[in-house]
Amino acid sequence: MTAAARVYVDMVGDLFHPGHVALLQAARQHGDHLIVGVLSDETVASYKRRPIMTLAERVAVIAACRYADEVLPAAPYRVTLDFLDEHDIALVVHGDDITPEAVAEVYGPVAAAGRLRLVRYTPGVSTTGLISRVRTRPS
Repeated sequence: MTAAARVYVDMVGDLFHPGHVALLQAARQHGDHLIVGVLSDETVASYKRRPIMTLAERVAVIAACRYADEVLPAAPYRVTLDFLDEHDIALVVHGDDITPEAVAEVYGPVAAAGRLRLVRYTPGVSTTGLISRVRTRPS
């Protein structure tokens, strides 16, 4: 497959971990320039727990990752074709752990246009798992 010039991935990026790095690395392989949209604290809190790290902290850590070429703070929850056109994005990448219902809700028009690629989710590491480890670790 010919690499798309600009690729987009959105994420929470809380407690940045190896799974996040693997997602960004896989997304970067689909193009020449990786744009990472970081969801706001309020957006994330509307569908899961509030992030532990602030938006500014998450943006700073993600921006430091060598696979990210650009970071968009407070990215939209729903990704539209207008958003892709506005930012000259050819392709959107997401982990394959997403349900078909979530694809329809968040990426519906993008998926219908054939501009969504799912990459392998990294099993065994997640922010939720890290939080659980912290809570249950003996002192």
